[in-house]
Amino acid sequence: MTISQRNRVLDKIIELLEMLYETEPDEQSAEPTARQQIRMLTIKECAALAPGVSEHTIRKLVYQRKVKYMRTGEGNCGKILINAASFQKYLESQGAK
Repeated sequence: MTISQRNRVLDKIIELLEMLYETEPDEQSAEPTARQQIRMLTIKECAALAPGVSEHTIRKLVYQRKVKYMRTGEGNCGKILINAASFQKYLESQGAK
């Protein structure tokens, strides 16, 4: 999957989330849009953000469901995208031990 394809998939997901958000009851708040709230990273991007954490370790975190993620594409062939906030929260919780 190329970067442009990934970006199109993410844009579609964000568009759907925004549609879902619009159907909820009106609550006027100063919350940022879905595009600002959700940031998804590939396994390589996560490994680059966390020196000393290998791609293999990040895959293990996904399989153990210790971080939030989604899989694009069909079956096991799809690309794994990890929620950046969830990954950061996991790293912070491990650093506190």
